[in-house]
Amino acid sequence: MNSTSSWRSLLLRIGDKCPEYGPTSDFKDHIETCFGALRRELDYSEAEILEFLLACSEQLPHKIPLYGTLIGLINLENEDFVKKLVEKTQTKFQDALDFGNCNVVRILMRLMTVMMCSKVLQPSSLVVVFETFLSSAATTVDEEKGNPLWQPCADFFITCILSCLPWGGADLIEQVPEEIERVMVGVEAYLSIRRHTSDAGLSFFENDDEIKRGPSDKDFLEDLWDKIQVLSSNGWKVESVPRPHLSFEAQLVAGKSHEFGPISCPILPSPPSVPSGISNGKQKHEAELKYPQRIHRLNIFPPGKTEDLQPIDRFVVEEYLLDVLMFFNGSRKECASFMVGLPVPFRYEFLMAETIFSQLLMLPEPPCKPIYYTLVIIDLCKALPGAFPAVVAGAVRALFEKIADLDMECRERLILWFSHHLSNFQFIWPWEEWAFVLDLPKWAPQRVFVQEVLEREVRLSYWDKVKQSIENAPSLEELLPPKGGPKLNFGAEDGNENNEHVLSGELNNLIKGKAPVREIISWIDENVFPDNGLEVTLRVVVQTLLNIGSKSFTHLITVLERYGQVIAKVCPDEDKQVMLLAEVSSFWKSNTQMTAIAIDRMMGYRLVSNLAILRWVFSAENIEQFHTSDRPWEILRNAISKTHNRISDLRKEILSLQKNISSAEEAAKGAKSELDAAELKLALVDGEPVLGENPIRLNRLKLRAEKAKEEVISLQESLEAKKALIARAIDENEALFILLYKSFSNVLTERLPRGSEARTLRELKTAQVDVMAVDTEEDEPSSMELDNENQRPENRQPNGGRRSSAYNVGEKEQWCITTLGYVKAFSRQYAAEIWPHIEKLDAEVLTEDAPPLLRSAVYSGLRRPINDV
Repeated sequence: MNSTSSWRSLLLRIGDKCPEYGPTSDFKDHIETCFGALRRELDYSEAEILEFLLACSEQLPHKIPLYGTLIGLINLENEDFVKKLVEKTQTKFQDALDFGNCNVVRILMRLMTVMMCSKVLQPSSLVVVFETFLSSAATTVDEEKGNPLWQPCADFFITCILSCLPWGGADLIEQVPEEIERVMVGVEAYLSIRRHTSDAGLSFFENDDEIKRGPSDKDFLEDLWDKIQVLSSNGWKVESVPRPHLSFEAQLVAGKSHEFGPISCPILPSPPSVPSGISNGKQKHEAELKYPQRIHRLNIFPPGKTEDLQPIDRFVVEEYLLDVLMFFNGSRKECASFMVGLPVPFRYEFLMAETIFSQLLMLPEPPCKPIYYTLVIIDLCKALPGAFPAVVAGAVRALFEKIADLDMECRERLILWFSHHLSNFQFIWPWEEWAFVLDLPKWAPQRVFVQEVLEREVRLSYWDKVKQSIENAPSLEELLPPKGGPKLNFGAEDGNENNEHVLSGELNNLIKGKAPVREIISWIDENVFPDNGLEVTLRVVVQTLLNIGSKSFTHLITVLERYGQVIAKVCPDEDKQVMLLAEVSSFWKSNTQMTAIAIDRMMGYRLVSNLAILRWVFSAENIEQFHTSDRPWEILRNAISKTHNRISDLRKEILSLQKNISSAEEAAKGAKSELDAAELKLALVDGEPVLGENPIRLNRLKLRAEKAKEEVISLQESLEAKKALIARAIDENEALFILLYKSFSNVLTERLPRGSEARTLRELKTAQVDVMAVDTEEDEPSSMELDNENQRPENRQPNGGRRSSAYNVGEKEQWCITTLGYVKAFSRQYAAEIWPHIEKLDAEVLTEDAPPLLRSAVYSGLRRPINDV
């Protein structure tokens, strides 16, 4: 190992059990070894060490106490280096504030706190940063001087202050007791004037949104303040935060403490010039997007089943886990390795599971792609085979118990995660525990969950393999998707081939004979449509083409690319496209995945519009499946997502073009200046002075200037074209969402129980309409009890199946509950696209005549104040 890789490896692996540090895992030994290597290299690689040390601190923040101590030791021998490091930290910190990079702000504040503990930073400098944040936060929530709509920013600043105290509270109290007491008083004052925040619209469970919160219920910041108060009363002792600087205290005290330069908080937007529920809602949504709450805690396990941690230790370990998940996004194995090796003296598998699931299920969207959390959980199960798989299984069982109350979007993510997870472990699961779902009505959420997990498993494997995996509960085969493949709906009459079959055969022959598209269209116009009409023509063309493309995904794409014009000719308008979608669904009735893929590809090739897909999803056949299958919802999600992605892509392209135009204009300006200068120069030709440079060079400069000008014009034309496209796309988006909510309003108006007084889902669930006559168990426990050894449910029947409990929500009520859950999910997921059209939505759909439950669901998804309803 050469010296460069040596010091880098030592910095990167400090605190880990690894070959670089030999058998010792003592932090003091690691710090001394690493310091020795850095001291030798500082004269040769100062700039590289400074950059790498800061990068390690930012991306391995759970090791910041070790890096802070290292910096303190370097400070004793090389003050100039540490001064530069502090200045660089200040620059990065200010940049992060200016650009709203919350994670960098939070982590650099932790680094500054630890540097203060190691006598590198003056305590008064850190207090100035705290007071700057306090002042900005207090001004922001002031009705007269600030803009309370941006309270998420103010809360973030206060959270940053409080988050530093587990790492440096003890040292601050010792060194600057009066100043830190002043900060604490300031935080308390801020908490008294800010508004209590609600998780409404972002709760994992529907019931949590509808429960009236009492004064004892704390939001995230209030809860953190309570934890800090307890920490203060306990003498600032935190088991989960290593304090390696204490081992070097006698040396570090001789170091020179540096000042931290002044910082300024970003200027926030002014309140709307004409305040209203809508204008305030738009700005509040913008603030919440820019300064999101980092975690919404998901308490999966009952208190007696998790690790008995001090509240502040739970917070610190959550911070560690969230940091590792964030910085190792895309590096699953490193992520899992660091997650199991945190610098804490206690076990935390349950907390780790809850933290990961809280991120996977976080609303409105997870911080990383869901597949990343799936892979991390798989790697953690392999890294901790004796502990973590049982914890994950316990989490699944606990969430399954509460699946009826789980938010619809969270439910969908849980299904996708669980099916993928099982596919990596030979689909092994004790399905006999859930065999009781067959006794529940077909709309019961637990039954639908098992059905959808099995359907997704079939997509990831094959039907026979999944059937084999449920051999301990063979009755669950009833919930597997049909085994059949595509279905040509050309019947036979009296044992003879009917007309449609004959026409399909002729079309097949034309395609096999590689007939041009024009010839096929002529054949349809002359031989099929005149004698058979639209319905037969459409069925013959669509089902024949789908059948040719049914062998594989590649075959389907090839057919749509080659013969898409044929479909477009037969289905030129929205009404006919709805008929087309019905044929696709009929052909792939036994395969939800291929139905979704075919429709998605057809939309991609613009053979069907998003409005046609929406209209088809809300057709009578699909409406009947809303509460028993994910099939129509998957297709609707895909259509809305593809529409949203088109607009997002256009916005990115416009930004890129604008940058390119700026660069091209600069280049054109430079070329023109160079040409002008050349034309004004005097040159000698045959001994006579002539205005203008060498003609050859002059021509070259003219060509260059013309080309640069043409490039600017070309880019500007492209920009205008993209702006026209995005204007049209935004109009289409508005039409899509208006139709979506009108469709929801129409079907809910028809189906909500007449005469029902229900104004919340909770009330709707208790409506005793169409109750299934299922035996109930009065003594059934309301929450799952887990035994300590393997996290399996207690209370078993002798045959191993879990006791069946009744699901007493009627079918009509469940249909409404599911549909309203999706209304809320779509509103939340696409809030940024919906807010610009909210005035029209209010005027045309969310009127006083609209069902109150529909308005509540939309408002909850948009996190719009409920008193606007």
